[in-house]
Amino acid sequence: MNPNPPSASPGAPRRVVRAGTGAPRPTVSAIAQLFLPCSAGTEPWLVEECQRLLPAGTVVEAGRGGVYVDGGPEHAMRLNIGSRLAQRVLWQVAAGPYRDEHDLYDLARSVRWDAWITPRETLRVDASAWRSPLQSLNFASLRIKDAVCDQLRELTGERPSVDTRFPDLALVLHVGPEQASLSVDLSGEALFKRGWREAKGEAPLKETLAASMLAAAGWQGREEDGGLLDPCCGAGTIAIEAAQIACGIAPGMLRRFAFEKLLPFREHLNMLRHLREEAQSLVHAPRVPIWTGDVSFRMTDFATRNAERAGVTHAIEFKTADALQRPAPADHGTLLMNPPYGERIAPKGQGQSHVYQAGANSRAEPAMIQGEAFEGAADASDFYRRLAAHWKAHYSGWTAWVLTPEAKLPSLLRLKESRRVPMWNGPIECRMFRFDMVAGSARQDASPEA
Repeated sequence: MNPNPPSASPGAPRRVVRAGTGAPRPTVSAIAQLFLPCSAGTEPWLVEECQRLLPAGTVVEAGRGGVYVDGGPEHAMRLNIGSRLAQRVLWQVAAGPYRDEHDLYDLARSVRWDAWITPRETLRVDASAWRSPLQSLNFASLRIKDAVCDQLRELTGERPSVDTRFPDLALVLHVGPEQASLSVDLSGEALFKRGWREAKGEAPLKETLAASMLAAAGWQGREEDGGLLDPCCGAGTIAIEAAQIACGIAPGMLRRFAFEKLLPFREHLNMLRHLREEAQSLVHAPRVPIWTGDVSFRMTDFATRNAERAGVTHAIEFKTADALQRPAPADHGTLLMNPPYGERIAPKGQGQSHVYQAGANSRAEPAMIQGEAFEGAADASDFYRRLAAHWKAHYSGWTAWVLTPEAKLPSLLRLKESRRVPMWNGPIECRMFRFDMVAGSARQDASPEA
């Protein structure tokens, strides 16, 4: 099993895009190649999302670690405002074969950078690689920076400065075995930063991962989907993401984007205002209920305040309750949870490894497994056995989805999964397991390895 997640990067480009320094100043009015990096394994869902967000007939193609889109400024802006699964929106400005850093310098020199920024603005270059023969990505990034600065100095007599935190122009270099691509980052801060999170709580789940979990579960906030429950809400990310979906709230409505400061997009800012107004007009009341909460009052409060900033408190019912005791809020629905696995602090501040409090009067010492503790349970097997028993007793008719790095979770629950979906939580390799809860759910002796 690979200990490191596959990188989300453009990989080998589909076409060569070059603009010589003697060519007319380029604009963004023509169709270009966009690349939307995403978590490994979520590419098919991102393709479907792009097809929903963009005009019919737009060319959308899954690639390694992301999705390619043939589009212009309007496509790029729609994707930044509306994509829940993409990490960024990149605008490819140059691509081609390379052998060393000198070729990368020439590739960057082929772009008219005075069409993107002025010498009074700042830039940054980030680099990623897949099976590249280069010895140093830092040196490769430096050569790209040199090319931009040298060209602008020749054209204007001045050169821009570097800002590693908040640049006006952020460039993304990707080098493969033989091909390199250079793109402009149109998003700025990663798209999982929706603009509402301030109080994070411990080990917050990224919004893009929560959206991936909802996509894997097929939950879209429709009446036929039924309600959704997250009994281990943490900072509330799953419930908030679900509520925004249920209310038709675009994920990028509350934030700004890097392209708003770039020269080629300034003439399109009226279009951006129109797209924001269009997104606002699509907001509606939720058609299904969403329930959430945590065993910790503190975490439930974190989640509630985050929901207030996200504008969805009216769509979520919060309740501080133990996942092992919480009754089903309806006769059917979707249960979606990301139980803590060593990343959260104790609900009541009892220590880093204390994750669950299984009962208010429990005297049991917490049992450890892989850095976790399950209070009120003899060990992790006991905790999951009790969780499954609770589901079978009170959640008949529900579909339960659990994201976990524990490959043997079905064995621990003594339930047979109906589906498993590989998924990455940052550097942690996880799986989404689906369990269809029916009266007297069948026990199992063993679960096949993924």
